[in-house]
Formats: sequence, C-alpha cells, structure tokens
Amino acid sequence: MTSLRDIRGRSTLWDILEGQPQHIGLAILLVVGANSLLDRPSEASYLLGYSSAGWATLSIGLAVIHQVIVAIVFRLQLHRNLFTRWFGNRDMTVWRLIFLPLLIARPLTVLLVAWTDTADITGVRLIELWAGTALLALAVWAMHSVLVHFTLPRALGGDHFRDTFASMPLVNKGVFKYTSNGMYGVAFLGLWGIALLFGSWNALILALFQQCYIWVHMYCTEAPDMRWIYGKT
Repeated sequence: MTSLRDIRGRSTLWDILEGQPQHIGLAILLVVGANSLLDRPSEASYLLGYSSAGWATLSIGLAVIHQVIVAIVFRLQLHRNLFTRWFGNRDMTVWRLIFLPLLIARPLTVLLVAWTDTADITGVRLIELWAGTALLALAVWAMHSVLVHFTLPRALGGDHFRDTFASMPLVNKGVFKYTSNGMYGVAFLGLWGIALLFGSWNALILALFQQCYIWVHMYCTEAPDMRWIYGKT
C-alpha cells in the first residue's frame, strides 16, 4: 500500500487523466447503442409525463452524469486531495450527499422504465418471473454484504480519502467470499431482475447498458486508482 501523501507528491496531470479518453469513447458507444435498441411505439404509455423510452433516456443520462462525477472526484481527491481541501473533515459527508442520490436513481429509473413499458421480452412470463426473482435475490444479498461487511464508507471510495480505509484487510464474508467484486458483478444483477419481473424490453436494454457502463468505470477509473493505492498486485 502507498500512502495518499506519497501518491499526491509524485502524480502528474497525465496520471489524473489515465483511462478517461477510453471512458469517454466507450460511454459514447454504449449510449448510442442503448438508444438504438429502445422500443419507441407510436402509442406509448406515460408516467409523470415520460414514456418508457423517455425514462430510459433520462436514466442513461443520469448514469453518465453519475460516473463522470465519480471519475472526476475520485481522481482529483486521490491525486490532489481536492474534497478534503474544500470541505475538511466533512469531505466524505459531502461526497455521500452527492453520490447516493445518483446511485439510488439507477434502480429507480429502471423501475419506472419497466412500469411504463409495453414491449415484451420473451412472452414466457413464468421463466422471466423465476429468473427475475433469482437475480433480484442475488442483488439484495450483495447489497447486504456491501453494507454489513464491506461498509458504506469503503464502498463510496473511502480509500481515496483516508489511508485508514486502504489499510483495512480484504473482506471475505457474504458475497465477497465468492467474488472480489460483488458490487459491480452481483449487485447490478438486480437491474436485470427488475426488467425480467416486469417483462420489460426497454428495462432489459437499460440493465445491459448499466451493467456494461459500470465495468467501464471499473477498468478505466477504479482499476488505475487501485494500482496507485495498493500496487500492481
């Protein structure tokens, strides 16, 4: 493990930007691809002024805003201590207030997309219901493991703010007993579960977009950060 002070003492502007051109390029491809697959019937159902495709477009936009903000904050905090210099001991509290509403918006907007959608996935509802229930159960288990074993401050990127988080041992309980990345690999299955339970094509496309895009964050932003903090291993 390398201390945050040491990282900030030797990093450059290019280190802050590492992986972000790829992030931008992949985000554009995913947004265009997801929008091209959405069903937009001429006579759509509306909820609060938005059709299913409208809610999906909003959800995609919020996800992009969320991950761009995370990339900016993680990099500037890791390499320049920005949030701590701005907010002092309240840095992680302020970050939580920014991060959590955008995180909650992801499943909420998928639910709204599914609620208003009229396009079926397979039409075989029994299989969709069983599969959706199983995936949602896995996601609930993963979120329980994150909150109880991993803890919310660590999940919010606490190792970008405090050396104490980086020095904590690896978690090997709950979902983390079986995978080192329960948040992105398992918790996001809940979005697929919502889509299948509602039998919603647009929600399924949105779940696919969200799952792919969170891995873009993992490989383009978080993985380089982890190499700085924990080393190449």
